[in-house]
Amino acid sequence: MSRRQFETYLDKVFDFSRRVDEFPEGRHAPQHSWHKVFDAVFLGAAMQIPSLLQIEAECRRGALAKRIGPLSDDTLGYALQRQSPEPVFTLGCAIARRLKRNGVLRSDWSRGLLVAAVDGIEICSSFRRCCDACMQRQVEHKVRGELRTDTQYYHRIVAAVIVSTPFPVPLGIRFQKDAEAEVPCALAWLQDLVGQLGRRFLDLLVGDAIYLQAPFVKAVEDLGLDWAFTLQENQPELLHEAERLTAGPPSSVQLEPHEELRCWHLPQVDWPAADRLVRVVKTVRIDHQRKVTIRQQGEHLQKSKTAVAVESTNFYATNFELGAIPPTFLHPLSRSRWRIDTEVFQTLTTDCHLKHPAVHQSTALLVLTMIRVLAYTLSLVFYHRQVRSHARGPRHSFHEFAKRLAYGSFGPLSPDTS
Repeated sequence: MSRRQFETYLDKVFDFSRRVDEFPEGRHAPQHSWHKVFDAVFLGAAMQIPSLLQIEAECRRGALAKRIGPLSDDTLGYALQRQSPEPVFTLGCAIARRLKRNGVLRSDWSRGLLVAAVDGIEICSSFRRCCDACMQRQVEHKVRGELRTDTQYYHRIVAAVIVSTPFPVPLGIRFQKDAEAEVPCALAWLQDLVGQLGRRFLDLLVGDAIYLQAPFVKAVEDLGLDWAFTLQENQPELLHEAERLTAGPPSSVQLEPHEELRCWHLPQVDWPAADRLVRVVKTVRIDHQRKVTIRQQGEHLQKSKTAVAVESTNFYATNFELGAIPPTFLHPLSRSRWRIDTEVFQTLTTDCHLKHPAVHQSTALLVLTMIRVLAYTLSLVFYHRQVRSHARGPRHSFHEFAKRLAYGSFGPLSPDTS
């Protein structure tokens, strides 16, 4: 699979090159156009190249030499710092609308609902490098064996990801401002998304317990979204009432070969902090596993497998009207929020270098991160829709596919990016 096929797919399905060509230029009389700079950063991110210096190396003598040509990391950083993030956000929303029209966002298990998860992650922490948009905190750490307290600079982002699809599809990210909490940042991001995509684009929002707050829930409902959030100790009155009302036998029990799911359904539970009633579902999942144990028998060690039941209990609060849908549906619905951590954030940080700052200037880092997330989204769509779906032999991983974008047409990456 080659980079040329990838770019052809983007132009055919999303009219990608034309949309990028319409981006406004943030510099006066630049030697290299913004379209050229964007292509270098975007393709470098799709190939999972971590730094601007390495993108410069690929542009001079590696995977991007014929496609882009010589381009310095200073030029890349200068252009990123002077570019507005709004066109990148608008492009991401246009791509999301096209994916929905093309049926890519459909799923069976979610009963036709388009479910999005919201969560935050920290990136680019440093005791030395900072920019005008950095958040700050005092951290104890060891320096040459001595414990000291220094100011640490860092960034946090909030992401919204569609998690009801066969593979999760990010809708984009928003940087938290200094002294801004995660929940207000998430709300501002959702308002921007709904303003751009429309009130009917998403159906339901899932998230962890930090989002189960009365003001946030009301604002989400004002946006026309249903919600389902984990219920934990941050809402003690609601949790205590739910525990009291589910002390008896479960409403239903599902038995699978290696798993048992017990479910309690409470259609109306008083939530004093919000002065309203909410639906609560409690689930107890019992996973029957066989674990290897090692014991000493005489002079030898003996291995044996022992049956073990691993039990996990969860409470979920929601405003979702079930109708004829069984309450157990809320279990996979609410658990789908984990995909933003286990699939999206993990891949973005380990393979796509989300936590590698590459350039630490306020606007440049913002635009660079937005382009990286966009490149991850589109390469992931291409990987699943055009590579995995057509594979006849062993299926390559997403990381291997990213490297093949470079190998396919231009030979191996240069030594400092392999």
